[in-house]
Amino acid sequence: MDASPAADDVPLYHQYYPAHGGDAASVPAGRPLVILHGLLGASGNWHTLGRGPLSEGRDVYALDQRNHGRSSHHDAFGYAEMAADLEHFLKTHDLAPAALLGHSMGGKTAMHAALAFPEAVERLVVADIAPKAYPPHHEAIFEALRGIDPAEYDRRNEIDAALAEHVKARPVRQFLLKNLDYDAGDENRSGRYRWQMNLSAIHAAYDEIAAGLSDDLNGTTYDGPALFVRGEHSDYVADADLGAIRTRFPQARLETVEGAGHWLHADRPDAFAEVVTTFLNE
Repeated sequence: MDASPAADDVPLYHQYYPAHGGDAASVPAGRPLVILHGLLGASGNWHTLGRGPLSEGRDVYALDQRNHGRSSHHDAFGYAEMAADLEHFLKTHDLAPAALLGHSMGGKTAMHAALAFPEAVERLVVADIAPKAYPPHHEAIFEALRGIDPAEYDRRNEIDAALAEHVKARPVRQFLLKNLDYDAGDENRSGRYRWQMNLSAIHAAYDEIAAGLSDDLNGTTYDGPALFVRGEHSDYVADADLGAIRTRFPQARLETVEGAGHWLHADRPDAFAEVVTTFLNE
């Protein structure tokens, strides 16, 4: 299914997702795994792991969440909406109960989904995020992205150079540049670059994205198996957060990937995959 960005009247469930089939010869044959990327990310961030170790014995679906990648654009953007998109996806493709793996913003979507419709979630993996509010620290990135019109540039490296004036870290720029799309044009219009994500809607909802889980979910718990994984060099999940995590997810355990930062699946992919697949195969 390839759902290109569209107007606000497109149904919530129009999502792009690459699917990776599991190796039928591998055992045990687990439930399907659905992967949810982080803020300003896309399903492509999980291409290597999704078609590699995470697909051993199970089918893997890496979604582009709304306003990201090739999925639909909508003014409404929050965890309730993204969780509803996910629930519809699971029902439409008859995947429930599925295992969920979410990183950062995707981890909060997965947490919201597990609390809102636990019967659809077989087990939960949350990568480097806790169910709490975080101080906004992406404003400089938003300002840099909003200050660049990719259509004004002919080459990707020119956009990188413009972005480098505000975003000094090359790995961060490479991550952000994965949001570039190239429209080849036609005989009446030359090709041009554009941002794939719905930058204005994401920025407008940033306070909600940085907030903790919705008050509507207070008192609800997800009692299924839950694994929270953090990077050793990341400060997103502290030891002190485990109590709040277990209030919502009583069976949760916390593991640390050594040598990894917030993007632990990119920093230490093999170590991260080992922790996750061990949990999925239990």
